[in-house]
Amino acid sequence: MAEIKLKVDGYRCERCNHEWIARGEGKPTVCPKCKSPYWNVPKKVK
Repeated sequence: MAEIKLKVDGYRCERCNHEWIARGEGKPTVCPKCKSPYWNVPKKVK
């Protein structure tokens, strides 16, 4: 068998840095690890 490299787009949580590949179409609503609905919003530094 020949080896091939696949490129798959995924997501990274801005809160807990968890990385995952979505199962369905469209953007996820929450991070699957920390359950934050703000997974795509960077934390504000005070």
